[in-house]
Amino acid sequence: MRATRLVSLLLLLQSRNRMTAQELADALEVSVRTVYRDVESLGAAGVPVYGEPGHDGGYRLLDGYRTRLTGLTADEAEALFLTGLPTAAAQLGLAAETATAQLKLMAALPAQLRERAGRVADRFHLDLPPWYLGTEPIPHLAPIAAATWEQRSVRIRYERWAEPNEITRTVEPHGLVLKAGNWYLVARGEERFRTYRISRVLDVDVLPQRFERAEGFDLASHWESYLEHFDRRRHRGTAVLRLSAQGLERLTQLLEPAVAAARKTTAGPDAVGWTEVEIPVESVEAAVPELLKLGADVEVLAPAELRAAVVRTLRAMSRTYGL
Repeated sequence: MRATRLVSLLLLLQSRNRMTAQELADALEVSVRTVYRDVESLGAAGVPVYGEPGHDGGYRLLDGYRTRLTGLTADEAEALFLTGLPTAAAQLGLAAETATAQLKLMAALPAQLRERAGRVADRFHLDLPPWYLGTEPIPHLAPIAAATWEQRSVRIRYERWAEPNEITRTVEPHGLVLKAGNWYLVARGEERFRTYRISRVLDVDVLPQRFERAEGFDLASHWESYLEHFDRRRHRGTAVLRLSAQGLERLTQLLEPAVAAARKTTAGPDAVGWTEVEIPVESVEAAVPELLKLGADVEVLAPAELRAAVVRTLRAMSRTYGL
């Protein structure tokens, strides 16, 4: 365990140039005191690691020092090919580069690892877009990705749902997210972060000025927080439903996970096996078509506005079918 940690510490310093004891402790999930001991052990073993005092100080390796402890294990070689995203690479304009990089990596692997990695590539394929939905046109993805990588501001013309529908903003792209086959840009503008669906970008100009990334910004953490806040903002009300046993089972299959997971059972099954539950809803207009997916296995008890909307829809359907 300690040997693995020492190797990880060494590779962190090699890849990030300089890190403080606290940064190393956070990355390795140990105490700062443990980092001090591990650095002393590396020095005693002949690794040229030294500390720089001061606010901008930290630990670093002697310039030019490289470890040879970078060989891949069998599991690492397999996992590396599981992370391949050919569709995303093609959308970013990197399909040829990705294919070449994979060939170079395969050629560099020992024969045994090369066979195992190739076997994973033959047996697993990641297809990101959801069923029955085509891939959105994203002509502006490549320049936005380039600006994100080079830390250059962009001026985008963007189509949104709110009024005014078309806006123009100058933003600092901090990251790209691929979610359910759709690309999103996380960018800072006017001292706050916003998320833009790249398929709705109508035009983009990459500006010459560079920007400094927000200190401590972590894309994965920001996105997770964004999704949590998005669901809270979107689900502005609740609905009380009465569900048959089959309806209760199908609720998790037909409705979105955020709704299904948040449902609260308010009463046990009644004499005929129906259960009363409470779920969050976005709006009456959005809830009606979702609840109709459950057919006759659901009865809306509250709010009255939602129940009335379901009744109006059912009456209109009856007229359409001449019932």
